Amino acid sequence: MTANGTIDRPLTHDPLKQALMSPHATTSEQPHGSATADFITAGAITSRQNRTREMQLIPEAMARAHMADRMREVDVERRALRVVAARRMQRRAERVSLRARRALAMAVMH
Repeated sequence: MTANGTIDRPLTHDPLKQALMSPHATTSEQPHGSATADFITAGAITSRQNRTREMQLIPEAMARAHMADRMREVDVERRALRVVAARRMQRRAERVSLRARRALAMAVMH
């Protein structure tokens, strides 16, 4: 797969001499100075189109995955904070309950 003219190893790095990115382009539709007929093959154009779309979608997919990970982390952190707050409120309620019992006991005793 090290043949010249493949997608991974283009025959030339000059963008004007490379195959066109449009799959529907014919030699009559090409602008002046574009790829010559020798460089244009249907398979290469289709491969370049697919590779380009895939390459353009990789950053979006990575960003989506990163955001999903961050959202999961935030949800876990939020749940942990809720548990901590609930425990704190439970301890406070128990202390208030004990104070109320003591105050009631003191009121009954006197």
